[in-house]
Amino acid sequence: MSNRLVHETSPYLLQHAHNPVDWYPWGEEALQKARKENKPILISIGYSACHWCHVMEKESFEDEKVAAIMNAHFINIKIDREERPDLDHIYMDAVQVMTGSGGWPLNVFLTPAAKPFYGGTYFPPQKAYNRASWTDTLLGVSNAFTERQGEVVLQAEGLTAHLLQANTFGEPVKAETVVFSASNARIIYDNLMQAADKVDGGFGRAPKFPQTFSIQYLLRYYHFYKEEAALQQACFSLDKMIYGGIYDQAGGGFARYATDNAWLVPHFEKMLYDNALLLTTLSEAYQLTHYARYAETIAQTIAFVERELMSHEGGFYSALDADSEGEEGRFYVWDKKEVEAVLGDDAECCCNYYDVTDDGNWEGKNILHVPNAPGLPEKSPEAAALEMTKLDRCKEKLLAARSKRVRPQLDDKMLLGWNALMNTACSKAYAATGLERYRMLAIKNMEFILRNFSNRDGCYHTFKNGVAKYNAFLDDYAFLVRALIQLQEITGNKDYLQTAKRLTDFVLEGFGDAESPFLFFTHSSQEDVIVRKKEIYDSAVPSGNSVMAANLHYLSSVFDNIVWKDKSAAMIGTLLGLITRYPTSFGGWANQLIDMANGLKEIVITGQKINEILFDILHIFIPNRIIQASSVPDENFPLLRNKDYFNPFLVYLCENYACKPPVNSLALFHQQIDIQ
Repeated sequence: MSNRLVHETSPYLLQHAHNPVDWYPWGEEALQKARKENKPILISIGYSACHWCHVMEKESFEDEKVAAIMNAHFINIKIDREERPDLDHIYMDAVQVMTGSGGWPLNVFLTPAAKPFYGGTYFPPQKAYNRASWTDTLLGVSNAFTERQGEVVLQAEGLTAHLLQANTFGEPVKAETVVFSASNARIIYDNLMQAADKVDGGFGRAPKFPQTFSIQYLLRYYHFYKEEAALQQACFSLDKMIYGGIYDQAGGGFARYATDNAWLVPHFEKMLYDNALLLTTLSEAYQLTHYARYAETIAQTIAFVERELMSHEGGFYSALDADSEGEEGRFYVWDKKEVEAVLGDDAECCCNYYDVTDDGNWEGKNILHVPNAPGLPEKSPEAAALEMTKLDRCKEKLLAARSKRVRPQLDDKMLLGWNALMNTACSKAYAATGLERYRMLAIKNMEFILRNFSNRDGCYHTFKNGVAKYNAFLDDYAFLVRALIQLQEITGNKDYLQTAKRLTDFVLEGFGDAESPFLFFTHSSQEDVIVRKKEIYDSAVPSGNSVMAANLHYLSSVFDNIVWKDKSAAMIGTLLGLITRYPTSFGGWANQLIDMANGLKEIVITGQKINEILFDILHIFIPNRIIQASSVPDENFPLLRNKDYFNPFLVYLCENYACKPPVNSLALFHQQIDIQ
């Protein structure tokens, strides 16, 4: 038994290729059939690592009686939300308007014109949890469409109009409004600290997400204003995650979120983007604090990504499933007897450190975590070092033993935006640690990206098995431009900046709106969506708009483009009220606001031996910086003009519309930027 999904490449769609449901992929064939037969459309959206998506498939989509109802009354379409985030955004917003909440699996009923009129998330096979059963829902929706089609269509039209109106954000900033100020930075800080969890770290209550943008803001606030509480909360939050169950103590890498306040019990899926964003944040924290645990976590997490989420060509896969052998977390949890059998005489030390007990700490099993972080304070330094060596040996043995288990499914499609996020993370890791392999990893991955995701008119969104498809979305371009900027900083390769400039021109042309400073999520040429949305919230990943605002500000100085600078300022200014009041939802915007409030530091390194000082400057935490390094003049870049290229190296610093004299030592540069 198979359906049309058998010809797809998405692991999530292929999971449903042998359901008795007559699934279609999103496309003209299904939409035309719905119009021709005047049938409502059911779209079911999820992703391969989604636990409750698997549950609903087993309970309902594999049931032949349920499938018969679906096939008789609906045109059924399966969508991978990671392949088509544009569709997911539209229909998720619709369900949130209708029900007040959202999530995955996302099940939405549409008119034959693809406009939503009813929907929800998980539906059980029988009525439970105050939720209607899936069968009752199907029959109820079918009857409503058949008997009251006029009302249904009217409701769908009204909801679609609401989605279109929701593209308006904020008010254009008045000329006299001060946007980039220490006072606005303080308001953001105060509101962040009100949301901060002072007991367990992070922000808000369970489920607890990493909130990397908020942590980055606290690092910046400490850097600019020397507020000790900001640094303490940022590091406390990172430490609680590093020593918690959300971090894979045996194999490295972070799970998507924790289901409890104390970061013990993760939702066990591992996403590429989460690890990329946490690596970026850890790199900045290491630059600022030089705490060894951050460098160690960077190394372990990159090792995990290389081992389990990287192809031999240099591309990064999307995710690892939460489930294996039908159970969530089975691959990652431990029985104490199993630990003792693997470790022998070292088991007692390991069990004490990672809180492994006979009864377990989660459903009778043990999630490895470190309850007494940072470790062994009662030991002498020598004894602690010996014990940590023993624990490292234990982790290697546990990882080797775990590798023999049935592995969670790998989502092996590659997404342009998520690859670009990891590329930025590798560049940031190199800047923080100076480890050459991180720089080479970023270069190799960028070569893969530009070779496999590029097309004549722009870029593709997804790549798998040699096939790239779907035109890229705003996030893809925004994250790629940022990655090119960061890679140029650590390599001095100016071609990356030229590519970033070309892509930025393409984005402004195809995603821009003449009536608003904000950019659409989809290109103007895309015709298979009912509305073109604009995304501004920084959620699991930063919004393409906030990243493009930062890109435009950076590139406006690199290429002396005042129009780009003004557009960046207009984007942030229009959202000022939302950024200051709700910084946990606008963290990317907040980081750009505080950087701009403290002025841009333009750092240029010239000479024949620029590499002798480049890393020493990259290593410094200067979030509001531009770095260009070149051994030859280049008239294409204003910052490289009229400089001396004959010395071994010279460092030029300009800030606040004034330039300081060039210096030829790191110590003198430190004096210029006031580093003690």
